[in-house]
Amino acid sequence: MALLTSRITAWLFVISVAVVLLIISWGYLSESISRTAVSGKFRYRGEGSLFEYWNIIRNSTSPPPVFTTSHKPKNADATKTVSVTKLKPDRIAATTSAPVVETPMPILSKNSFKGLPQWDFEEVYNQDAPPRQTTCAQSLRKSEDPSFKKAFLPNIRLYLHKDNFNMSEWNRLSHFNNPFGFMGFKYDEVIPAVKLIPKPKEPLLLPKPGSGGCVRCAVVGTGGILNGSKKGKEIDSHDYVFRMNGAIIKGYEEDVGNKTSVYVHTAHSITMSQYLLKKYGYTSIPNDEGIKHVLIPEGMRDFFWLEGLLKGERVTASPFHNKRPRTYYGGQYNETRFYVLHQDFLRYVRNSFLKSRNLNATFWAIVRPTNGAFTVFLALHTCDVVDLYGFMTEDYNKYSNYYVEKTKTHVVFFANHDYMLEKNLWSKLHKSKIVKLYQRTDAEAQTEKPKQH
Repeated sequence: MALLTSRITAWLFVISVAVVLLIISWGYLSESISRTAVSGKFRYRGEGSLFEYWNIIRNSTSPPPVFTTSHKPKNADATKTVSVTKLKPDRIAATTSAPVVETPMPILSKNSFKGLPQWDFEEVYNQDAPPRQTTCAQSLRKSEDPSFKKAFLPNIRLYLHKDNFNMSEWNRLSHFNNPFGFMGFKYDEVIPAVKLIPKPKEPLLLPKPGSGGCVRCAVVGTGGILNGSKKGKEIDSHDYVFRMNGAIIKGYEEDVGNKTSVYVHTAHSITMSQYLLKKYGYTSIPNDEGIKHVLIPEGMRDFFWLEGLLKGERVTASPFHNKRPRTYYGGQYNETRFYVLHQDFLRYVRNSFLKSRNLNATFWAIVRPTNGAFTVFLALHTCDVVDLYGFMTEDYNKYSNYYVEKTKTHVVFFANHDYMLEKNLWSKLHKSKIVKLYQRTDAEAQTEKPKQH
């Protein structure tokens, strides 16, 4: 009898342990399935089943990647990337064999946050293969400036295209507000455009013959400092010239040059320039033969624009409904010369160089670097020598807001940009010899007046 009682007790103990383990396992496994937003943070809780989890793991060797505020992922996406050991491991995306998450995460609302949310993977960025090895002795990549070397990521992924995007990427980038991610966007509205974006067939820029391996670039802003500067020939002497937004050239060639190699824009800037600048003689964006176009995916309207552009059709939604995007590119649109900046690149520019204190304000979600700032950093990642023209200097009050304005005006500051932060950065990069910033001498500022056109 004692032996029987002992055996029953042993079996009851084994069964009890098994039940406890099953309960623990059930909770763990079911927690690994679904996600819910809790107080602005993401955690996992049980809404799935053991059967669903088994279907996921039986076809893979590792669990699906998850992005939470308590776990910093080692990889930013599940597509193949090239690892570069020089870069800081906490700021780059490494290769992984993890399967792709199959469904979009719940949509996050910007209104849920009183300031810029900080995720553990905030500074985890995709990387591309190492850029060309420059032989240029003056290349900014050889700078020994400690702060620049620490912040600059030469391999940051520059472009978004259909081959480097998947559901895991969508879920990761959905934690960031636009233009740094897809927070608040609907997957079914964005993905039709993304699936059309072609992978670039060539680098944005290559060294010119006889250049000694150096790619020399001018980035031309729209500041009034250029009015009467007579810098046109100097600007055009560069291998490549970047322009953005309402780049009016006709009538101002002596001051701003005539050449454009790369034009950076948003759907808003390329359309509204025709209306806002018509009185200054603006008719279209620069249309140099072979010009390359770079789009900043600023908001949802840019993805509707992209879909219409890449299909060669009218825009079906957004403020640009029924417009034909291809008519805005001066007859020079070519899919092989069209690039879309990656959200990681845009976020890196903000986080590493232009993180405004306004990101802690209630209007944080609209705060971002200017199109001009993004253009400068695109040049810094594709050129060896970068000269800036028409950007804010310490004496900006001496000049009009825009170089085409006939009379002296005041510089306009909009809440979504931190102009002073950008001004200070251009000055810092100039002093560190990373870029050369055009600045007027006192004599020029006193004798030159805005041109009358």
